[in-house]
Amino acid sequence: MAAELQSAKAEPGTDTRRAMRLLIVDDDIVQQELLKRAAGRSGFEIVVAGSCGEAIRHLETDGFECVMLDLELADGDGIEVCKAMVRTKYSGALIIISGTDSRRRSSARAYARSLGIVAQGLPKPVDLSSLRVCLANLGKDIQGLPAIHDWGGAFVGRTKEAHRAKAIPVVRSRRRQQAASRP
Repeated sequence: MAAELQSAKAEPGTDTRRAMRLLIVDDDIVQQELLKRAAGRSGFEIVVAGSCGEAIRHLETDGFECVMLDLELADGDGIEVCKAMVRTKYSGALIIISGTDSRRRSSARAYARSLGIVAQGLPKPVDLSSLRVCLANLGKDIQGLPAIHDWGGAFVGRTKEAHRAKAIPVVRSRRRQQAASRP
C-alpha cells in the first residue's frame, strides 16, 4: 500500500512553523481515515503506513514526532515497529491504538517504555475526544507547555507535574488570602 501524505496548509500571514509529523500505522482503511481526520484537525502532517514493513521503511527514512500504532497488522506485530523505532533512534511519542485486550495494550506500552519510547494507549474503537487530548498534549509537551488533561491514559510527558508544582501553591495561597479577607 502506498503511503499517503496529508499536510496542513498555512494561509498567508499565519504562523509558518513546521507542522508536527505523525505516522499512522494501521491496516484498516476505515481506522486510517478516522485517525487522519482527527489528527489533521490538530494540524499534524500525516503519513499513513498500512503494514509493519511500510512503517519501518518510513521510520528509517523520515522523521516523526509521533507514531500511532495498531498492534495487529496483516504482515506482523506492532512490536516489530517498536523495535525498529529503537534501531532508528526514534525519539518521539508512541500512541498504541489497538482493539486487543487491555492487558496486551498495557504490555506493549510497558515494553515500549522499557525501550525508552514515551508510550500511551487507547482502545479501539478509539474515543475521538481522548485521541484529541493525546494529540493536543503532545503538541503542548513539545512546546514545553502544560498538558491539557491527564485522564483516560491520554497524558504525554512530564510537563504537567512541573506546571502543577509551580501553579498549585500559588492557587492555594490566593484562596487562603481570599478566605482571610472575608468578613
